[in-house]
Amino acid sequence: MSATSRGTSGGSVVTFHLQRYAGRGAMRHMAFDRPVLRRTGGLLFWRLLGTGRGPSTTLGADLRRWALLAVWRDEQAAEEFLSRSPIPERWRHEAIETWHVRLAPITSRGRWNGVEPFVPVTGGHGREPHRGPVAVLTRASIRPSRLPAFYRSAPAVDRSLRAQEGCLASVGLGEWPVARQATFSLWRDAAAVRAFAYAGPAHREVVTRVRAHDWYSEELFARFVPYASEGTWDGADPLADPFPDPTADPTADR
Repeated sequence: MSATSRGTSGGSVVTFHLQRYAGRGAMRHMAFDRPVLRRTGGLLFWRLLGTGRGPSTTLGADLRRWALLAVWRDEQAAEEFLSRSPIPERWRHEAIETWHVRLAPITSRGRWNGVEPFVPVTGGHGREPHRGPVAVLTRASIRPSRLPAFYRSAPAVDRSLRAQEGCLASVGLGEWPVARQATFSLWRDAAAVRAFAYAGPAHREVVTRVRAHDWYSEELFARFVPYASEGTWDGADPLADPFPDPTADPTADR
């Protein structure tokens, strides 16, 4: 992968893979890939995910775009999957666009189907990033009685997200139609994440309603440092050197 290839210290290695195909027949891979992933060495947790249209979390799916979220024992396990597994081999031959990123978890709250999948790092990338890009994953199981309220609130949050200058890219995800939803987003820095979460009235109002009316039976929020990316997402890599290295010597090229 491009960018830096630094490892993590004391935490899991997380990868996120986004694939776009020319036709809708790619849905069949959701079934065929599962037994392969179950047999993959060093794979601690994984989810195959459908995606929404564009960055949207509203109802509607893009049947040509699919994602894999994976948690690995170490960097070697992730490398062996990418180089030897038939799944990424098919991505290289069949997908018309692919994007991959490696992520070091820095905070994680909540569970995913009863599991805490992300182990925050204890050093290296584990420092809270103040000047570099941040990735955010949110996931929730929505109570059936709260589905109408959830989807009525989604358009306002989507509009607010698209208006955020600090959001580099976002995609709505689903592991099960309608009721189990997630989002994956990339941000300029931690300050941009906080501005959306706490300053935006649409998002703040939804969070208040979620807590007051108990919308979710289970939820998870995780934040990561993205430290290596490759490929394109909607025609470009959103992490392709968007900002200068804050540790670089500004006089080095003079």
